[in-house]
Amino acid sequence: SGASLRYSTGTGGEGSEGEGAGLGSSDSGGSGFSLAATALPERRRPGGGRPRYEVVRELGAEEVRWFYREDRKTWKPFIGYDSLRIELAFRALGSGGAGEPAAVEPVCVRSGLYEVDVASAESYPVYWNQTEKIPVMRGQWFIDGTWQPLEEEESNLIEQEHLNRFKGQQLQESFDMEISKPVDGKEAIHSLKLSRNHVDWHSVDEVYLYSDATTSKIARTVTQKLGFSKASSSGTRLHRGYVEEATLEDKPPQTSHIVFVVHGIGQKMDQGRIIKNTAMMRDTARKVEEKYFSNLATHVEFLPVEWRSKLTLDGDTVDSITPDKVRGLRDMLNSSAMDIMYYTSPLYRDELVKGLQQELNRLYSLFCSRNPEFEEKGGKVSIVSHSLGCVITYDIMTGWNPVRLYEQLLQKEEEELEERWMSYEEQRLLEELYITKQRLREIEERLHELKASTISKPPVLKFKVENFFCMGSPLAVFLALRGIRPGSSGSQDHILPRRICNRLLNIFHPTDPVAYRLEPLILKHYSNISPVQIHWYNTANPLPYEHMKPSFLNPSKEATSAPEAESASAAPSPTTSPVMVRRHYGESITNIGKASILGAASIGKGLGGMLFSRFGRSSGTPQTMEAGKDGPEGDEKKATTVGTPPLPHSSSGFLEPTVELEHRIDFELREGLVESRYWSAVTSHTAYWSSLDIALFLLTFMYKQDQEETEKSSLDTI
Repeated sequence: SGASLRYSTGTGGEGSEGEGAGLGSSDSGGSGFSLAATALPERRRPGGGRPRYEVVRELGAEEVRWFYREDRKTWKPFIGYDSLRIELAFRALGSGGAGEPAAVEPVCVRSGLYEVDVASAESYPVYWNQTEKIPVMRGQWFIDGTWQPLEEEESNLIEQEHLNRFKGQQLQESFDMEISKPVDGKEAIHSLKLSRNHVDWHSVDEVYLYSDATTSKIARTVTQKLGFSKASSSGTRLHRGYVEEATLEDKPPQTSHIVFVVHGIGQKMDQGRIIKNTAMMRDTARKVEEKYFSNLATHVEFLPVEWRSKLTLDGDTVDSITPDKVRGLRDMLNSSAMDIMYYTSPLYRDELVKGLQQELNRLYSLFCSRNPEFEEKGGKVSIVSHSLGCVITYDIMTGWNPVRLYEQLLQKEEEELEERWMSYEEQRLLEELYITKQRLREIEERLHELKASTISKPPVLKFKVENFFCMGSPLAVFLALRGIRPGSSGSQDHILPRRICNRLLNIFHPTDPVAYRLEPLILKHYSNISPVQIHWYNTANPLPYEHMKPSFLNPSKEATSAPEAESASAAPSPTTSPVMVRRHYGESITNIGKASILGAASIGKGLGGMLFSRFGRSSGTPQTMEAGKDGPEGDEKKATTVGTPPLPHSSSGFLEPTVELEHRIDFELREGLVESRYWSAVTSHTAYWSSLDIALFLLTFMYKQDQEETEKSSLDTI
């Protein structure tokens, strides 16, 4: 493998010599060998084909290509950088003394997400657990056209036979790999019998594989009688060495930004789901990077955070009390919706929080240990959370816990007691209660000083969160039920301080029944302002999000109890955004807690109640208060409508300058033109992972600093 290789230039000129890949003893990439860039000169021909040597010799490390296969699909080639290092580790494996294989460290591949164990010919992920190993294969002989490798056992036999028969012989000078020339009239000069096939050599460069199945023999006999040659009738042409040589330059860009992808409920039911979903998001982001960000020398890496499977929670107690009737449906609910109840339980909430916190810190520490330059070069971290994962992630970042809410309620009760009239005896007992509570607080504080409390101590992450992307998130409902109400400042700090997370972004599909808006929790009048529409992936020259003006969602209307006035106000007006007429966001987010199954108080309503409460009132026009509605809910809605002042707006549908958010938080996917709204309600909550629109949206914000100058120049042009 370390011998000099003489090769053809492919242009008919004089040959030149280059050194093969030499093996060294120093470490490189954690593989137990070194690779000198000068030892592998690039030897490509103008047609894009691989180099051809003047005489038949052993394949060089750059001509061999390694492959991997996931989910029992076709073999996929490793990039040149990975394949070279795997091949050199493979050759070092057989260089041990006394006939024993040398110890070779695993080879890090696929942007550092996987490692390859050359001895077992398997690959496995670094950052998450996976039951099925990924097989890898060494490719030497390849099928014409598809360039899929032959199975390794057959390939080794063919390669050994080829070297035994033709080693040292001259190759044809004019050889074009892109065109398979017929070999009519030529007889095989050499043959090799395999288990179910045989190989014929019609020349050194013309090698064909034939099937020995009965049907193939009959077809071959018929076509030969009709005047077709044996090779052109039923043979498959083979090529020795891969179509493109492996080079060190074929290397993945350096990771400058990592994204932790956090799952929501249901992971117990399918533990590998978040890994598959993250893989979909990663693959989609790669396509977007190649199209829009290929000029950048860095890239964003996505890592799945699987926090559920390690938790014990109640063990099998819930399973033991589950009735046997419709057991399949009950098991599905136990594995999914039960996570919501666990999180609202004071007994198990801390375990869920700790599980996610520890997994986030473990992944970050592992990534930094394998990529020591990441922190040195200012690498950034973002989090993408889905469903309930958004709430748990938020609580970890802010350190929120139910004890704090309980203390607020106690304080409120004390204030109410002070305001009402009470007898002398009540007043005396209340004073004793205050003294006792004060003494209890002092004892608790002293105890906390001696022993750190897991309840009062906020969870800590080892990294600063640059962007927090919520997808299909019920976070707004949880915050509303915790008492968060709109303020007068347009700052994100009202719900998530910038010192904790630089940017909060709430992504949702318009028909996702679990997703709610966050902006009306900061400024109430944003319930009447449309969420920002996420650009389609193929939109030409889209306007940057920070330059998109807020558009008015529903026209301001005077409160009235007359049904006629309600129906009149429901008609579209010039101030209504024409795209958003069919949807309603006019209701304040603080008044929709009753519609959520994710709140602790309404958990018993179930999935059916959730769908009914969100979609049972939808219509073709913007929603208004139902005619004749009475009771506490109707009165509550009337009360909130009466006190709402009219918003300043223009006939263009855009809001005039007033109190605005520092930056927009709610971003909405566009509905498809032929999309069924009720079918989307079922599928939209899990439709985020493979969306090209979302992938472009995420990368746009994460690459924002790198593209500021480019965006500025494009805006000047506009």
